[in-house]
Amino acid sequence: DGEVHMNELKNGNTEMFWNPTSEVRRQRLKRHIVLFEEQMDFESERLWQHVTSAINKGDQHKATQEKFVLEEEQRNAARERRESGMEWKPLLFWHDAGTNEWRYKYEDLRPWDPLNDIAQYEKDGILQTMERHLSTRMSNHKATCINNQITRHKRSAKDCRRRKTSDQPSNHSQNTESSCSTPESVQDLSDDDGKYLGFESLCAQCGKEMNHLKEIHSAVLSLQKAQQDIHR
Repeated sequence: DGEVHMNELKNGNTEMFWNPTSEVRRQRLKRHIVLFEEQMDFESERLWQHVTSAINKGDQHKATQEKFVLEEEQRNAARERRESGMEWKPLLFWHDAGTNEWRYKYEDLRPWDPLNDIAQYEKDGILQTMERHLSTRMSNHKATCINNQITRHKRSAKDCRRRKTSDQPSNHSQNTESSCSTPESVQDLSDDDGKYLGFESLCAQCGKEMNHLKEIHSAVLSLQKAQQDIHR
């Protein structure tokens, strides 16, 4: 959010490349971080605090020394693991043997869809995207499952009535209790009605997406609480 200049080396002229207005500065994203005293030892801000302090003071020699200390500790830890035969298993990264690079396990490289993607958030170190159509897709799929179950139940009830009519004499048809039961109406079917009719539980995809929605809702509530704490 500061001024950026271009320097022409041939003639020494300087040209303004970017000069953000006060309105642009007001719109910049605020940086939210975990309180320093609550950070673990290997979180970046805490781990590199001495290097950062030296850079801010303009002490390049001190910054280099602190960086060397950190890197030497990492090399020693790797050496000790190698000698003890301990296998290092990263939680969030995997090694791409083709490029000899480490890649984030949960990377999402698709373009951002402003009509569908609501927000990105982090939960337990995993970056996730909240999408608008997730609940709609789940509702449609749930409705399809229930409609299919209604159709199967209607077909079963119809077969049952057909068997009752053909198997029993007419004078006993009204006095004899049928072994089949037919619901009076399946127009307004709720979850409880589905249980009453003996419908099977929702399919695995419905359950999975319902759990996903619950996790998203829980994460959003946690973010909202954190924002309220920050503003306080």
